[in-house]
Amino acid sequence: MTDALELDALWADFHRVVNMTSQELAAWLRVRDADENAEPLPEEAGTPTGQHVLAILQKRRTDLTDDDIRVMYRVVDTVTAQTDLEDEPAAEDTRLRHRLMTIGHDPLKP
Repeated sequence: MTDALELDALWADFHRVVNMTSQELAAWLRVRDADENAEPLPEEAGTPTGQHVLAILQKRRTDLTDDDIRVMYRVVDTVTAQTDLEDEPAAEDTRLRHRLMTIGHDPLKP
C-alpha cells in the first residue's frame, strides 16, 4: 500500500490529468461504444480502464483499493507521457484525443 503523502500526491496528480467529470466520462464511454447495430448497457460501456477511472472518480480517497491505486498510477503515467511528447495534441489528432478521453483526459479542455 502507498503511504499517506504519496497517496495525497497521486490523488492530486490523478485529478489534475483526469480533467473530465464523471458525467462527461460516462457519456463519452457510451458514445464511443455505440454503433449502428448494438450499444452496450451504460454501465458496461467503454474499456475496462475507462470504467475503472469512472469508478475512481466516484470514490472518496479513503475508499481507494490497491487496484484503484495501480490504475491511477497508470493513467497519470499515460497522460503525462502523451502530453509531454506532444505538448497537448492538436485538434486534428482525433485518434490520440479520443484515446486519452477514454481514460478521462480531454486534451482540448482547459
